[in-house]
Amino acid sequence: MADEEFAELVLTVVERIPPGRVMSYGAIAEYLGQGGPRQVGAVMSHYGGGVPWHRVVAANGRLVPGHEQEALRRHRREKTPLRGDKVDMRRAAWWPEDED
Repeated sequence: MADEEFAELVLTVVERIPPGRVMSYGAIAEYLGQGGPRQVGAVMSHYGGGVPWHRVVAANGRLVPGHEQEALRRHRREKTPLRGDKVDMRRAAWWPEDED
């Protein structure tokens, strides 16, 4: 699969994440059945500006490196469950079949 096709798939999934919910880089790769956390991260770093990028976090709930403060502001505005300065993955993790 071409990199552009993979990027489009990743961005489509990210656009579906509802406010107040998140997916990890690895969960997106798992859902797509291809790539891995690093590949999803590369897509997000290059093309993620037009989608709700702050809703993609590390598996431990860590926010996007270098953009933590802006991501935290956005999560607070969306009332995303937090534990300190990380997302509470137990309460906030979302999977596309979970459509609310």
